[in-house]
Amino acid sequence: MGEKVVAGGFDLSDRQRYRKKLQQCLEGLGRLLAEKRFDRPKNLMGVEIELNLAGADGMPMMMNAEVLERIASRDFQTELGMFNLEVNIVPHRLGGRVLDQLAEELRTGLGYAHRKANEVGAGIVMIGILPTLGRHDLVSANLSDVDRYQLLNDQIVTARGEDFTLDISGVEHLTCTFGSIAPEAACTSVQLHLQVTPGRFADVWNAAQAVSGIQIALGANSPFLFGRELWRESRPPLFQQATDTRPPELQAQGVRPRTWFGERWVESAYELFEENLRYFPALLPICDDEDPLLVLDDGGVPRLQELVLHNGTVYRWNRPVYGLADGVPHLRVENRVLPAGPTVTDVIANAAFYYGLVRALAEDARPVWKRLPFEAAEENFDTACRRGIDAEIIWPKPGRAGGTARVPAVKLVRDELLPLAAAGLDAWGIEPADRDYYLGVIEQRCRRRVNGASWQADTYHRALDAGLEREAALAAMTRRYSELMHQGDPVHTWPVGFPGPA
Repeated sequence: MGEKVVAGGFDLSDRQRYRKKLQQCLEGLGRLLAEKRFDRPKNLMGVEIELNLAGADGMPMMMNAEVLERIASRDFQTELGMFNLEVNIVPHRLGGRVLDQLAEELRTGLGYAHRKANEVGAGIVMIGILPTLGRHDLVSANLSDVDRYQLLNDQIVTARGEDFTLDISGVEHLTCTFGSIAPEAACTSVQLHLQVTPGRFADVWNAAQAVSGIQIALGANSPFLFGRELWRESRPPLFQQATDTRPPELQAQGVRPRTWFGERWVESAYELFEENLRYFPALLPICDDEDPLLVLDDGGVPRLQELVLHNGTVYRWNRPVYGLADGVPHLRVENRVLPAGPTVTDVIANAAFYYGLVRALAEDARPVWKRLPFEAAEENFDTACRRGIDAEIIWPKPGRAGGTARVPAVKLVRDELLPLAAAGLDAWGIEPADRDYYLGVIEQRCRRRVNGASWQADTYHRALDAGLEREAALAAMTRRYSELMHQGDPVHTWPVGFPGPA
């Protein structure tokens, strides 16, 4: 949804015109694929991280416009809420010392942004959901003052036709209603992009879907929302419910939610774009002047703006992306599974594990998606969101016998998946010392059974045991988290609790 759109009303004919244009775009995509017009393999990856702004007291601060004005860098952009920013790292070629290069760029960029935020009394916090957010913070008045966000809110609210209901039952139970999509802004995530050729796309996407639950188990970092301890990774249920255009009756009919895991393994990228058109009505029916089929007839490459915009309003956890670079089309898999944080080292370790594992699984002679039912992959995702590092994962049994078994995620990762991730990073040409360091972070998380979510929960309960009330305990935990995040040591090394009086 990063495309700039201009606010305005839509009449009844706009949606029909847009639907027709979407079909032209889809036909154009099909022609580009059939004519093999896509970019050659480049092994390019990219990273986006959504961030929170909080004061020294750990409370959210609604001032992204002021902070962005001081940062004054195109690498940093607005996000949905006034307490959000996003940092975009330019694409890099996977290989060599790229992991350390990314870590250094992120540390430099986030450090600079934090200093600039400090000038107006705020700071950067990299976390899945800021634990100190209150219901009063997530209202339409606190949406960023950007046309596309206001318009998207208006269209989703209109499509739903009633208030949004949040109902999440985890360690505790949260239920409340909202009149806007503002609660979605609480979800701050890491997006990992991988440019792939059309011939490899399905294998990479299927592999990414298969490992989504494992990513969550290892990287969960969002256990609190509105003062309640919920799932170890509460972003997915929150995101789905906060953007749900379906009233209860349509949910009961089985209509698909716009925040969607999917329902099957695929054989081409085209299938995913086609599903997005077939199942999801347009939210932003804004037509471009381009005639994509005429552009193709003239030997050019269309932008497919309507397809790109519509695709950005279907929130798959692994999203297909069409893009142009220097006039040449390419496809990307955008992995949207992981929460932000806790530290730069943790983010890069998560990325190393993902890129290595997906490479190995996509090239496996016995693909995991041929041995694992899609429903099991979806169940893994849900279980990992609920249980985090303690989740048990359904996974194909080793050997030729076939079948699946439930395995503790930490055991599966240590015994089977870390060696695969290492082989995948070798295939990318990653420097062995960097491979070992970052995968070692994942191994230590598994050994100690610690990730961001478990640290947050343990430290919060330590604060409660010390006599703090709920809100004070969350604020104390958030301040300690922020302190340790900026120190930069990976989360599995963090001491539980907080020093001295809160």
